[in-house]
Amino acid sequence: MLSIRRIGIIGRTYRHINRYRQILRALFRYGFGDLLETLRLEEYLEIGLQMISRKKAEHIEKLSRAERFRRALEELGPTFIKMGQILSTRPDLIPLPYLQELAKLQDRVPPFPYEEVRQIIKSELGRFPEEIFEHFYPTPLAAASIGQVHRARLAGAGEVVVKIQRPGIQELIEVDLEIMLHLAGLAEKHLEELEIYRPTRIIEEFARNLGKEINYVTEASNIEPFARRFLDDDTLYVPRVFRDYSTKLVLTLEYVDGIKASQVEQLRQAGYDLPEIARRGATLIMKQIFMAGFFHADPHPGNIFILPGNVICFLDFGMMGRISRQEREDFADLVMQIVNRDDRKVTDTVLKLTTFTREPDQEELERDLTEFIDQFFYLPLKDLEVGKVLNLLLEILVRHGLRIKPSYFVMLKAISSADGLGRQLDPDFEIAGHAEPFIRQIQKSRRHPKRLASEMIDSVAEFVYLLKEVPRELRSILKQARQGRMTIEFQHRGLEPLLFTQDRTSNRIAFAIVLAALIIGSSLIILSGIPPKWREIPVIGLLGFVVAGIMGFWLLVMILRRGRM
Repeated sequence: MLSIRRIGIIGRTYRHINRYRQILRALFRYGFGDLLETLRLEEYLEIGLQMISRKKAEHIEKLSRAERFRRALEELGPTFIKMGQILSTRPDLIPLPYLQELAKLQDRVPPFPYEEVRQIIKSELGRFPEEIFEHFYPTPLAAASIGQVHRARLAGAGEVVVKIQRPGIQELIEVDLEIMLHLAGLAEKHLEELEIYRPTRIIEEFARNLGKEINYVTEASNIEPFARRFLDDDTLYVPRVFRDYSTKLVLTLEYVDGIKASQVEQLRQAGYDLPEIARRGATLIMKQIFMAGFFHADPHPGNIFILPGNVICFLDFGMMGRISRQEREDFADLVMQIVNRDDRKVTDTVLKLTTFTREPDQEELERDLTEFIDQFFYLPLKDLEVGKVLNLLLEILVRHGLRIKPSYFVMLKAISSADGLGRQLDPDFEIAGHAEPFIRQIQKSRRHPKRLASEMIDSVAEFVYLLKEVPRELRSILKQARQGRMTIEFQHRGLEPLLFTQDRTSNRIAFAIVLAALIIGSSLIILSGIPPKWREIPVIGLLGFVVAGIMGFWLLVMILRRGRM
């Protein structure tokens, strides 16, 4: 687990000052100086900001704010890249233009030296790689911000790949997360429009997700249940995990020799059946989502290998999606209501699939959703691109203050990726036709007598439990009231600006008192003629006046910079 704490106003902020400067310098360079000034960072990092160049690169003037944000994240390294990748799946947390831009994030970094690889493996597995493996290739197959992959040969198991986490990456991530948490706290304090997104909650949730992703034990634990669920499916191959050679920082997997699904021409030349691969890929995604409720959350072509016999192999199980039975059924309801053109029920179901802070105007929402359905309803299935449909739907939801739940968005992105890959392999591919039997099966299973009886029994049991608990809870409340232990909490909102102003005012008053005391004390020393002297003037008194002058000038500059006397 990652260990992060809220940074204090001075202490931990200054402990991380070098990294803080790098982050602020990048944000200034990509045109976010106005945001940093709004956050009033000068109150906390005055010296740091004075030493940071506020120049903005000329070439970014033509870029949108979302594009500049994405480039800043790429420059700032692994923590920020991973944050952007995770946020790109969270339309409930960030605006749509940023969502689309963050999906383009690139994670390309140079590999770290082989000697460091040896030391990490020795530390994690107890022996150097040449002592564990029959052969270990020093040159990595691939390198990313979190780790890199090496090929090796394991006695009795054949060819394997070994993922090794970058040295010191966890410490860097923890420092970055603490700085992010500090910035998020300032954003909540000074930017009212961000209150709906609760930036500190975003960072805390991101820290939890990233903690899982950089722990290779978690990835191994994702692969094994995934493999068990599809054990009997001969169209899918899942690499074997070697637990004895895997830890939090090292993951050893079976080496898979295949062709990437993105290399369409190479697949064609090798004699693969491209339409069959597209069909199998879509079917596998639908099985994962609608039958297992546990699916690969990032099935882009680079994460899929094609093996002989048109067998599909998924790679990189760091990000997995989960969707509950109830969520699957709600989504199936939405699809069937769209097919049946039941506009009223479509609107009601969309509200179940989203979150909102205030109730939207249902008539306007229904009108927009009806226009949305009309736009795509009569198109041939092969012309229906999931990515475009999803983007248009998100625009409608944002316009009405609705945010699609993360589980649905990750699911729809996975389907969109499968749709895009299918179209690369087969121009006549239509994913809607592959989804239809799974949707109908969900609808059918809900009406099964055994399912209905089970739900009826559960409802009766919950009702009986509720009847038993009400008197007990009521007695507890009355007892607390009688003993005077019942408390009512009030939470004040909107007082932060006032408290901040009071704090700044008291600091200035204290500063002015010290300044006045310094001037008076220096005057008394000069009048008393206490040695040592310089040109008959006491040096200590003169030094006091110099310090007082510097302090007075600094106070005046700070007041003028804020535009208030």
